[in-house]
Amino acid sequence: MDKAKVLKQCLMPLVLLISLSSCQTVSLPLEEYTLARAALEAARNVQASRHSSGFWSQADQAYRRGQEYYRDHNWSQAKEEFLKARFAAEKAENSARLIRQKTGEVL
Repeated sequence: MDKAKVLKQCLMPLVLLISLSSCQTVSLPLEEYTLARAALEAARNVQASRHSSGFWSQADQAYRRGQEYYRDHNWSQAKEEFLKARFAAEKAENSARLIRQKTGEVL
């Protein structure tokens, strides 16, 4: 009985240490969140929702999904959605600027 007790006392900390060290930590996607929000704001300023509705819609939906994942503490999915939102918002902004320039609208 003594050997089993000693073995148990030695193995428990070892198992605990291994299980804790195997957990991966994902950092908060604050930079991605901020850049996505800034890209959406820039696209909004050039009326991308009117001139480039497809890219705007993609950006807005991805940003909203990212916010939901962020609230649910699903950091890796939130980061992925914020990146999608940023790229789509940048495309929407560029497309809207180009369309407005071609039509002679003041930027």
